[in-house]
Amino acid sequence: MNEFDLVVLNENIPAKRLKAGDVGTILTVYSEGKAFEVEFVTLTGEAVAIETLLAHQIRAVRASEIMSVRDTAVLETANP
Repeated sequence: MNEFDLVVLNENIPAKRLKAGDVGTILTVYSEGKAFEVEFVTLTGEAVAIETLLAHQIRAVRASEIMSVRDTAVLETANP
């Protein structure tokens, strides 16, 4: 995975309102791919979070996948 690649989050990060399946963009690659700085944004480009993540916490997007949306302003109580 390289800078500016889209990636998919593999796990929830509740403190940052991020959920597995959220799509982000790699900003920086650290230690030859052992860690990555990833930015997650709304569809209008507003930054939600910039997180340093380990390689196992993200994966590359697949050509067969389609993007979906969820509202980060909505409190999700079901299926945490």
